[in-house]
Amino acid sequence: MFDHLNNHFRKPDFFIDIFLQPGEFYFGDRETRVRTLLGSCVAITLWHPRLQIGGMCHYLLPSRSANNDKHDLDGRYAHDAIRLFMLELERSKTWPIDYEVKLFGGGNQFPGQEKPNTISIPENNIRAGRNMLTQHGFAVKAEHLGGTGHRNVIFDMWSGHVWLRHVAIR
Repeated sequence: MFDHLNNHFRKPDFFIDIFLQPGEFYFGDRETRVRTLLGSCVAITLWHPRLQIGGMCHYLLPSRSANNDKHDLDGRYAHDAIRLFMLELERSKTWPIDYEVKLFGGGNQFPGQEKPNTISIPENNIRAGRNMLTQHGFAVKAEHLGGTGHRNVIFDMWSGHVWLRHVAIR
């Protein structure tokens, strides 16, 4: 009865395996697995369940001070990474509400070394991602943010599943 659904979300026989370095961005189709390793950086995954398209970004900082245009977008910055996603949504004629959105990362890599009365890079990255996604009409379905240590993130675009391994610093 539900065989068509099982086939729709099954792992393809062949798929592209992409590893995102810090500052990289990828948007593609169901025959893709995207992975990354995060520390204080944040990754955002977007997945369209019906079309089985989506992507991941791996940004390092919320924004840069210099003004830029769509020909000069830089995935190292949350502001630009969200704009890159918006360009892909425009190309695919989809809307933010159509996507399942998940956020990961923002781990403190130097616990116990924080300076009083300062906001940390991980906290800024987390806040920027949440705020910019909300401003563009995305609803976050899941997140694993903050704490300490690093995260391995694997995103299967044929199913929308995101696999996470978090190693905290003690």
